[in-house]
Amino acid sequence: MKLTDKICVPCSGDTPPLKQSEIQKLLKQIKSGWKVLDNVRIQKKFKFNSYPETIAFVNKVALIAQEEGHHPDLQVHYYDVVVEFSTHAIKGLSENDFIMAAKIEA
Repeated sequence: MKLTDKICVPCSGDTPPLKQSEIQKLLKQIKSGWKVLDNVRIQKKFKFNSYPETIAFVNKVALIAQEEGHHPDLQVHYYDVVVEFSTHAIKGLSENDFIMAAKIEA
């Protein structure tokens, strides 16, 4: 099943974070540009031509995050947005982070 067809499922504190091999497998399923940082978060910078385009993107991400119940950390600048996912409950990466990245790309 494609990541974009999946839904985020809440993780409990006893859910283990993804292993390096699992992270690499899921990373291959999303578009390029996503970086794995310290094996605990994924991040990508999206660039835009104007501030209104930047804010429109932020609003779209916010809607997807609310629907899925999994929210990114966002750094909003005039012409770009840095999107970062990590599953705080498990202090690492979960499949939810990659589901969200795939849905943002779509």
